[in-house]
Amino acid sequence: MTRVKIVRYSPWLVHFNTGACNGCDIEVLAAITPLYDPERFGVKLAPSIRHGDILVVTGGVTKKAATRLKRLYEQMPEPKFVIAVGACGCSGGVFSGSYAMVSGVDKVVPVDMYVPGCPPRPEAILHAILKLLEKLQRAEVPKRRAEEVARA
Repeated sequence: MTRVKIVRYSPWLVHFNTGACNGCDIEVLAAITPLYDPERFGVKLAPSIRHGDILVVTGGVTKKAATRLKRLYEQMPEPKFVIAVGACGCSGGVFSGSYAMVSGVDKVVPVDMYVPGCPPRPEAILHAILKLLEKLQRAEVPKRRAEEVARA
């Protein structure tokens, strides 16, 4: 498969809660408000998982959410990235080892960036998104997808 370089990329975020207390969810939403203004970097929320580039996952992964998380990850187009947000997303947090938990996000899908904290600050979440933006700028995508983008 031939690969081409993308020169400029505006990543779209998809947020998925896998069983969080909503503390991290509030901070993720705060990070995308006009106060922090991620749109100045081209970062926006995706209307669908099929348009998402970065999957932002909060909470320790429950057994029930694990299958949904894996399915969402598989539906994302390449290149795709995952950010695990919060102590629970990174390692399962205080719920690690519970009968209903798989543990952290990396037990289900590959994670590119970890944002520790309980909950992490919006600045830390935005910093992780920007680090992945740098990675997206260098990422190679299948030629077919590049041609689809060019036609749009």
